[in-house]
Amino acid sequence: MDNDIKTPYFLVDENRLVKNLEILKEVEDSTGCRILLAQKAFSMFYTYPLISQYLCGTTASGLHEARLGHEKFGGETHVFSPAYRKDEFEDILRYADHIVFNSVEQVRKFAQQAHDNGKSVGLRINPECSTQIGHEIYDPCAKGSRLGCTLSQFDESILPLLDGLHFHTLCEQNSDALETTAEAFEEKFGRYLNNMKWVNFGGGHHITRDDYDIDTLKRVIRHFKETYNLEVYLEPGEAVVLNAGFLITSVLETGSNGIDIAILDTSAACHMPDVIEMPYRPPLINSGEKGEKKHTYRLGGCTCLAGDVIGDYSFDEPLKEGDRLVFEDMALYTMVKTNTFNGMPLPSIVYRKSDGSTVVVKEFGYEDFLNRLS
Repeated sequence: MDNDIKTPYFLVDENRLVKNLEILKEVEDSTGCRILLAQKAFSMFYTYPLISQYLCGTTASGLHEARLGHEKFGGETHVFSPAYRKDEFEDILRYADHIVFNSVEQVRKFAQQAHDNGKSVGLRINPECSTQIGHEIYDPCAKGSRLGCTLSQFDESILPLLDGLHFHTLCEQNSDALETTAEAFEEKFGRYLNNMKWVNFGGGHHITRDDYDIDTLKRVIRHFKETYNLEVYLEPGEAVVLNAGFLITSVLETGSNGIDIAILDTSAACHMPDVIEMPYRPPLINSGEKGEKKHTYRLGGCTCLAGDVIGDYSFDEPLKEGDRLVFEDMALYTMVKTNTFNGMPLPSIVYRKSDGSTVVVKEFGYEDFLNRLS
């Protein structure tokens, strides 16, 4: 890590990014599927010229992401929203190639306008098949979910308006969960697939994880392509940048209150909110679990939020002011979720090229805090 760069900062490593992209490209080439970058997980458009050499386009959750993908990435631009605003839909039509709707009602409201503008139209399906345990906030198939159309809600009268069906139910899961979900989807909606042009398996596929079963993924893709003669899309986000990013932070102060405490110049609440939402304990280089090493510290941010705590970590040596700590796997769902609560400065964004040199892509200051307010 570059000790001349002021902390905190996010660092994205090109070699690690390319390693992931090569795995995804091999899946594309060997199955004929099309893989898209889910921008909701990673929107560092500085890297888009590189990623676009491997992937076919981007997915978006609304107007601004769709515009970003269209203007900075190119290729195909897909967009899904639980509901579209009438005053934004014409702008979305300028940027998106595929528009996926969340309900029969949304299809009736907007699909013909999309077709008239040459767009491909899809419907998100809820196959009512939960494969997640303990993370209902990320389970689109949870009871009462607002995401996707169930079989009981489906109306065959909209079939002439549909080019494809989309399901997204996974979160950081292996291909066995996809296979289970695909079987449930096919059982309920397979009868309609022969008249479709494409099917989208959504995201949450941890394809670049070391233990991921790629052969099962390929088998599911090939089954749908060969059985129904349609295009298969995947839209991973995390898998694109898994283990390719870091957050570098410094110790500001240490103290004790029943446990040793270290205050950092970063914040769970502001810079890695998944730590609080999941909850999630990010990996930290040269550290252990609580009590594993000689010196255990509770690492906390410097906001006024009592719960702004990253976690308990142990170290071989006592922490001291100025020590730099390096959190791993900090590309996904970090930069896209940062906020300026308490006026906390946003971390700089740094890119490490394949030759080891670094580029400070973006620095943030008071104006970034000011311009969000009035």
